[in-house]
Amino acid sequence: MANTVALKSLPATADVYRSAVLGMLPGIGKGGSVRPDATLPDTVYTVSALKTDAEKVRQYCAATGQQFGEHLPLTYPFVAQFPLMMQTMVAPAFPFGAVGSVHLENRIRRVRRIALGEPLSIATHAENLREHRKGMLVDIVSRISVGSELVTEQTSTLLKQQRTSLSGGPKSTPPKDHRPPAPDVTLAVDLGRIRSYAAASGDRNPIHMANLTAKAFGFPRAIAHGMWTAAAVLANVEAYLPDEVTYEAKFGKPILLPAKVNGYVDTTEGGWDVSVLNRSKGYPHLTGTLRG
Repeated sequence: MANTVALKSLPATADVYRSAVLGMLPGIGKGGSVRPDATLPDTVYTVSALKTDAEKVRQYCAATGQQFGEHLPLTYPFVAQFPLMMQTMVAPAFPFGAVGSVHLENRIRRVRRIALGEPLSIATHAENLREHRKGMLVDIVSRISVGSELVTEQTSTLLKQQRTSLSGGPKSTPPKDHRPPAPDVTLAVDLGRIRSYAAASGDRNPIHMANLTAKAFGFPRAIAHGMWTAAAVLANVEAYLPDEVTYEAKFGKPILLPAKVNGYVDTTEGGWDVSVLNRSKGYPHLTGTLRG
């Protein structure tokens, strides 16, 4: 049976990021490779009757281009559960560090729209540790409820880069660079906008906050959050989404700041396909599907 840790309030993101940075230090951190048979902590972190800060939601909408209204944006539950996601990863029993892991994919299954004033209860845990040719994958799953009613399930798939038994196998041929077609929308993003997103979302990972700290992690400049990209490309289509919808996003090459990128929204039989492409070379920053 899972060990449930009921918190009285959400952890402060400044505190969990401090723990995440400490987790990188030699001798006391979570260094080294993760074994395929490593055990994930059997812990569920919960918080109940969480009051959503309307001003934070407004700031989030301003940073992503989404419309502020009586319901939470489709992607906002990621923000609501983010402190618990970080708390899960900084726990001593979690097998790898939070800072330095790569957010590879994200899945949001919305059962119904969430009204701005509804109190949220969130339960977050880690599951499904598995090998990938680039490292070890794990899912952080958050179930978000109003009372006893499940309203959204949010899953982040994270990668700890290392060699595994799947490394060294045949690689798919990357698509050749090409000039992409005219976009449905051009997304412009700079460090100021990303810092605004970080303030609204609580995601102050050093790779997003400044060029100097991004360089310490191997990036030439600061990069945009993947979930900023996932939110921003929805701005022109979210009003048309049904109450019950699943948004699956895969993140490609990071967006180096400042940048302008091409956004596309294509109608399909079952919903919409979305993508964000580099505007000169055509490689993907994000590909996603929305299915009702």
